[in-house]
Amino acid sequence: MSSRNAGAARASQSNGAPGVRYLKFKLLVFCLLLALPACGVVMQLMRGGRPLVLAVYGLASLVAYGLYWRDKHQARREGQRTPEKLLHAAELLGGWPGALVAQQVFRHKTRKVSYQVVFWLVVLVHQAGWLYLLTQHAL
Repeated sequence: MSSRNAGAARASQSNGAPGVRYLKFKLLVFCLLLALPACGVVMQLMRGGRPLVLAVYGLASLVAYGLYWRDKHQARREGQRTPEKLLHAAELLGGWPGALVAQQVFRHKTRKVSYQVVFWLVVLVHQAGWLYLLTQHAL
């Protein structure tokens, strides 16, 4: 093993989980990104609403995670890949948290800049939507 590979292996293992670099930082960012949706769900529940949004996010995240797993598996086997449009659709329908976790766990789609731009735009749309809803209810 070259010294560069050994250094990379130590860096990824030093965060507590092999394969996920900078785990603590990424968990912090993930929690911050979930803050607005969590506040929105809590506000909805306090007003007598149903936790439908929470269920949608959970289900869509599981679907997105599964799609990423399948795409990574097919990429390794050189099989038929999952279209990026389908991955982005799952993210847009609320599966971006599961997609973000899958990207890190499987190290998949993390270096493709064009993909990441669309992914982070989807996350931004969700954040802006929650911010809008929360500020409209606060007035």
